[in-house]
Amino acid sequence: MLREIPGPAGNLEALLDEPADARGVNPEGLVENGRADGGLRAAAVLAHPHPQYGGTMHTKAVYQAAKALARIGCAVLRFNFRGAGRSAGTFDEGRGEREDFRAALDFMQDRYPGAPIWAGGMSFGSWVGLTVGASDPRVRALIGIAMPVDRYDFNAVSSSETAKFFIHGERDEICPLKQVREFYARARDPKELIVIDAADHVFDGKAGEVADAIEDLLGDYE
Repeated sequence: MLREIPGPAGNLEALLDEPADARGVNPEGLVENGRADGGLRAAAVLAHPHPQYGGTMHTKAVYQAAKALARIGCAVLRFNFRGAGRSAGTFDEGRGEREDFRAALDFMQDRYPGAPIWAGGMSFGSWVGLTVGASDPRVRALIGIAMPVDRYDFNAVSSSETAKFFIHGERDEICPLKQVREFYARARDPKELIVIDAADHVFDGKAGEVADAIEDLLGDYE
């Protein structure tokens, strides 16, 4: 579902995926026993890679991750950061992008009140989404794909007690797997990591395996 959501610099272009079994979710998103009507498990927000290097909400691995989350019962919001696609504003080196992500979390909470909130992203978007999510008490899970832990400050993520799920390519040329394993070793529990064999930073030819990893990591998570 293509839509716009309000952002601090103007409207943000966005796509909302809902699981097939949540067609009965009412407009108020009422929740009973931790799940929205229709079987909604969580409301997730996914952020895309660096917009100045071609990242958008349509990046293949982000698309596959969103579809996988929808298959396991989540409503998933992808959006373009300010200045990307048809989103208003201009690139802001991560400062404004964090505000964009907070606005997306607010939108999902308002649409699905009471549903668990999950925050995730890919590459630059993982830094934005996970650092925001780590400091937001509404967020129950953090999902990091191709995290550039050697290029941005992920200390808020590693020290967070929020459940963390990481996916990384074995041959990531932007952030070597060795750096991610070192980050993972010092990150607080609970945490899980899946490494995709022979995958580069953008998972070229292997975006479908990102979807498989999402389902493996979060298919049974509550």
